[in-house]
Parts: sequence; structure tokens; C-alpha cells
Amino acid sequence: MPAPSDAPQGRSHSQSLKEQAQPRGSLREAWVHRELLFFLAWRDVKVRYKQTAFGILWAIIQPLFTMVLFTVLFGRFAKVPSDGVPRPIFYFSALLPWLYLSNSVSTGSMSLVSNANLLTKIYFPRIMLPAAVALSGLLDFLIGSVLLVGFVAYYHVGVGWSLLLWPALVAQMAVLALAISLFLSALNVKYRDVKYAIPFAVQLWMFITPVIYPVSMIPKPFRPWLAVNPAAGLIEAFRHALIPSAPIHWDLLAVSAATTIAVFLGALAFFKRTERAFADII
Repeated sequence: MPAPSDAPQGRSHSQSLKEQAQPRGSLREAWVHRELLFFLAWRDVKVRYKQTAFGILWAIIQPLFTMVLFTVLFGRFAKVPSDGVPRPIFYFSALLPWLYLSNSVSTGSMSLVSNANLLTKIYFPRIMLPAAVALSGLLDFLIGSVLLVGFVAYYHVGVGWSLLLWPALVAQMAVLALAISLFLSALNVKYRDVKYAIPFAVQLWMFITPVIYPVSMIPKPFRPWLAVNPAAGLIEAFRHALIPSAPIHWDLLAVSAATTIAVFLGALAFFKRTERAFADII
């Protein structure tokens, strides 16, 4: 007697996978499978530093050497203002969230394609793959933040109540990275041009984000355009949360938070709409 089949007779294996990949309430289902999220995130960390000589120290080396370069080129030679913030802190506090965003978006946008073998074999919430990238990147961010604490202590910077914003800013940063990764990873399944466009787009994104320069350098008539970039108010808030004497641009941060929520909801809707075809297209 033939063994019973999970799929109805007359349906192909790919059709069965297609049905399994139907979105089933991505966020709710992702929460149910949160253990898988942590497993995938830890796997990403191990793969990222596998067979590297410095291992997790790259989480410090990259922002540290970039900060030194920016301090010399843009601080000492170009005389870019730092709003009274010590230049190492000025650049390092912006580089930490920026490197998290750029690395998470670059890796997260490829998360579905690079795990094609999983998508075509088993069903699990597809949102887990870009979410795991966003989660694993937080480890590098936290390690870099320890070095930032050292800079704050070395320069005798007196922190204030604004530092309490830091956890909320980290949460907003992770949501923004996940939102962009959701949209680009889903788009990359159908259009492989995305992987070629992302490095170029990330470079442009950095120049329209106040990583090298402060918001005060932008003429006031053009600042509303800067606010459209959700990373602008976020990174400026990271920088000024450490320095009580440097006021936070609350209007810029509010627009950034609202834009982040809008981008996340739009990206999630797009991801859920295209999710059902991932196994067939990829």
C-alpha cells in the first residue's frame, strides 16, 4: 500500500512548497518561532568571523580606523565643524550606527538568495532571514559601543539624561535596517540587479546622512529634505545623546521615527505580498 503523501495527489512538489510559503501572519509567526531567529542570528555571527585572524575584533577595528581617517581628513585638514564635540567622539558615535545600517542592509538584502537551499526545501517564516541579519549585527554594535564609552571617559565628557534615549535609538536603528532589508531582499529574489545597485546606493546614502558633517552645516531651507532620510535624524540623535551641551534636533528625530515606521510597514506589506513566490522564483 503506498505511503500517504502530505500533498494532494496530482500536485507537484514545487506547488506544495508554494502553498507552504503562503504568508501566515509574518510578525506573529516569527514570534512563535523566535528560537529559530536566535539560531539563525548566531549562525550569521559564526559565519561572519569564521577563519578570521582577528575574529570579533573586526567590530572594533573597522569603526576605529575609519574614525581616525575621518578625524585627520575631515577634521584636521578640511576643518569640518563638530559642534563642540571632540572629533573622535563626533565621528565614532556616528560611525557605529552607520556601519550597522550599511552592513545590515548590504547583507540582509542578499539573505534570501544566499539561503536559496533552505527556501526550496522547508517552510519557515521567511522574514527570519533578514531579521537574523539585523539581530546579529547588534553584537558588533554593542562591542563598538564599549569602545565609545572609553572615548567618553578619556575626554571627560559629562553625559546627561539624554543618554537614556540610547536604547530607543538602537531599537529604531534595528527596525530601519530590517525594513530596508525586507524590501530589498524580496526585490532581489526577482531582480538580481539589486546586488549590483546596493553598494552604489549605500555610498550615496552615506553622503546624504550626517556621518562626516553635522546637520548644522546644512542650510535651514534644505534641512526638511534631509529629514526625509530616516537615517539622518537617527544618527544625529546618536551623536548628540552623548553630549548634553549639543541639543538634539527633535524635529529631525521625530520625522526620522515616523519615516522609519512608514518604511517598515510598507516593506512588510511588500514582503508578505511577494513571499508566496519565493520558492518558485529563486
